[in-house]
Amino acid sequence: MSSPDARILDDLYAVLLSRKDADPETSYTAKLFAKGETKIAQKLGEEAVETVIEALRGDNAALAAESADLLYHLLALWAARGVTPEEVWAALEARQGTSGLAEKAARGEGK
Repeated sequence: MSSPDARILDDLYAVLLSRKDADPETSYTAKLFAKGETKIAQKLGEEAVETVIEALRGDNAALAAESADLLYHLLALWAARGVTPEEVWAALEARQGTSGLAEKAARGEGK
């Protein structure tokens, strides 16, 4: 068995899509999608806060677990909005080799 890598995000996205129309009584993912984008975005925010808390506590195992929850909910939001991982990877790739400060300035976020 090989070590997990970033491809797991693509795999997770595919699983999320496959459960989008599943029975909400038997699938947390289906239940989340049934509640709509606003609820998914709210859960993403909650997971982001929990991730920050664990980072500040210094518990790396808890940080990894919360990060997994955060990524799950982020991918769920992408799926709900019809954003594909490929679109996000392309946006990241387009920024490679560009200073973060220059990239922010180009978006009008020069602060």
